[in-house]
Amino acid sequence: MASLTAQSSFLLARQTTGQRLLHVSLALVVLLGLAIMAGVAAGAAPIPVARIPQILLHPLGVPLDPAIPDSQVTIVHQVRLPRVLTAMLVGAALATGGAVMQGIFRNPLADPGILGVSAGGATGAVFAFSTGLSLAGVWVVPAFAFAGALLAATAVYLLSLERGRAHVTTLLLAGTALNAFLGAVTSTLLLATDEVVQAQVILNWLVGGLAGRGWRHVLVLVLPTLACIGLVFGYSRDLNLFLLGEETAQGLGTNVPRTRFLLLALVALMTGISVSVAGPIGFAGLVVPHLLRLIVGPDHRVLLPASALGGGAFLIAADTVARLLITFQEVPVGVITGLLGGPFFLFLLWRYRRNARLL
Repeated sequence: MASLTAQSSFLLARQTTGQRLLHVSLALVVLLGLAIMAGVAAGAAPIPVARIPQILLHPLGVPLDPAIPDSQVTIVHQVRLPRVLTAMLVGAALATGGAVMQGIFRNPLADPGILGVSAGGATGAVFAFSTGLSLAGVWVVPAFAFAGALLAATAVYLLSLERGRAHVTTLLLAGTALNAFLGAVTSTLLLATDEVVQAQVILNWLVGGLAGRGWRHVLVLVLPTLACIGLVFGYSRDLNLFLLGEETAQGLGTNVPRTRFLLLALVALMTGISVSVAGPIGFAGLVVPHLLRLIVGPDHRVLLPASALGGGAFLIAADTVARLLITFQEVPVGVITGLLGGPFFLFLLWRYRRNARLL
């Protein structure tokens, strides 16, 4: 895909695709490992980083230093490690979904949160919570969240069509309108909830956070998330062709309508399953793929795996900051990503205002 390299300049433009994939993957794996170590070590009861490898590898037969108390082993394996892995999977899903949406719409401002997909997932999950259907099984909330996310993704795409193409300005306006509408629906569902405690739980969940997430949530996330990321990576060539225009992609053998729908469905599934576990966490799908595109370029054969690794590291780091920012008080990670992503989105909107025909 030499033409993709020629479309824009980026940091590793002189390297081949294989070199970029190898170098960036190794760097991001190291970054992800460091983020996991920091996330597991940090907290109200800090654990020395030097002890973390032994504690993490102890279930595999690595002997523990006698100086390591049992309480630290319990904290790592039962409290912090599942939370860190949940953050990794949610971040990977949201960042990969953002990279896919930016490729489908050829729009650097596309993101599951901005375009209403996360809001659709949240509305579906709140419906399951408020009606009591969530008590029927562990997969009920993810199923409703997926349905809501898929409906939202389909709606915003259909609303943005202009002569068969998704127009950038209309896409953003449709996402804004859909976010407002789904927010009103969610508020209505909350007002209809009779139990005050349940309403408070839903409100806390809507902020987006990872407090109290355990191994049960990891098990809900791991298979759907990894499967969707793997399937999306199989469409890397099609996403590259989308960047050249839908007519070109169709002429080169891509079934554009079918591929677009399948990719939107996979993004909806990743977003829905993430929202059902962690609530709507904004801007992870915008910031990570956009920054990585400046390093590795637009080739999705490199960008998608990089986004998955980078998204995982990003959300672990944000959650670690959220836990340490205020003493004796945990800030929801959705607040941290909002504080980082909001100004970043405004900067991108200003930068791409001519392409979006906003002036």
